[in-house]
Amino acid sequence: MPFREINSKMIEATVMPGQRLFSQRGAMLAYKGEVSFTPNMQGGQGGLMSMIGRRVADEATPLMTVEGSGTVLFGHGGHHIQVISLTGETLYVEADRLLAFDGTLEQGTMFMGSQGGVMGMVRGQMTGQGLFTTTLKGHGSVAVMAHGGVIEVPISPQRPVHVDPQAYVAHHGDVRNKLSSALGLRDLVGRGSGEAFQLELSGSGAVYVQASEEKL
Repeated sequence: MPFREINSKMIEATVMPGQRLFSQRGAMLAYKGEVSFTPNMQGGQGGLMSMIGRRVADEATPLMTVEGSGTVLFGHGGHHIQVISLTGETLYVEADRLLAFDGTLEQGTMFMGSQGGVMGMVRGQMTGQGLFTTTLKGHGSVAVMAHGGVIEVPISPQRPVHVDPQAYVAHHGDVRNKLSSALGLRDLVGRGSGEAFQLELSGSGAVYVQASEEKL
């Protein structure tokens, strides 16, 4: 794992020759050694089509390619940072929550409508996160940002998990999601999202939930 947690809002990344990391622009706090930071125009290993997918949705988050030999301190906006280790599975996360990730991971873009049909699209609009989400697949580590602490909640076929859409951070595994209402139509009139809507995740995997309903 190239990331070491310094505290809840800062991580240290080890950069080695022949390897690379990707980070959100403006996330570098300090570094030691011979390290270079280059604007990335290809959208990570997902390449040009991954970048185009996010541009269509106006959701591209500028990335920097980090290479060389040394250590780098990352943090952004005082947000809480959670390091997630992937062992071949796919992580689904909003692009603006990505702080840094291994260059070995394959990056892509998924249309939210493909998970839950029309309700998948509604979920994107409800959370303010748009119709597309970023995918990272392979073996490596990802550092994501959130408000407050983050907890990993297991999802099993027998026990689906219901999450406030605003508290959702990311998920991995063979998981389906849909937006459901906890109230009747009459109760929804004049109300904001709040607990009126819930994101239901079912299947096998895990969801990461932040300790806040505030968006980044």
